[in-house]
Amino acid sequence: AGPPLSLASWMLGEVRAGVATVGAAVVEAFVPQMLNYESVGGVNFKKGCYPGQEVVARSQFRGVLKRRAMLAHCSAEMRAGQDIFTPDDAEQPCATVVQAAPCPDGGWDAIVSGQVAAMQQAATLHLGSAQGPALQVRAMPYPLLEDV
Repeated sequence: AGPPLSLASWMLGEVRAGVATVGAAVVEAFVPQMLNYESVGGVNFKKGCYPGQEVVARSQFRGVLKRRAMLAHCSAEMRAGQDIFTPDDAEQPCATVVQAAPCPDGGWDAIVSGQVAAMQQAATLHLGSAQGPALQVRAMPYPLLEDV
């Protein structure tokens, strides 16, 4: 079976798979669709009851989702809960780091959740401030349910 994975390797695998584990820093910050959970089988809209079901179902069936999860890479350390900015708006963050892990070849990979329009339109995204370290946005390794 081989040696067990280190925690850092496990976390990096989760991040690169695009399936976030929500920690204490961001525990009440997102509804499931903001983390793409409906696209990876994390939410079933056809069965069961759970707290907040009305809000989650309304988001799914009534409109376009304005916030989604994406992968990002940065040369600087990233931590859950850190804000991400565009150079065009130094006051209002466009996204938040959900989960991050160090890369063995340098830098950090993260799942970030934010405003789709802002993240797609911005030439660059920056960690911590509009002048912070630059992030490179990467595609998720799965299609979003709305794209299928």
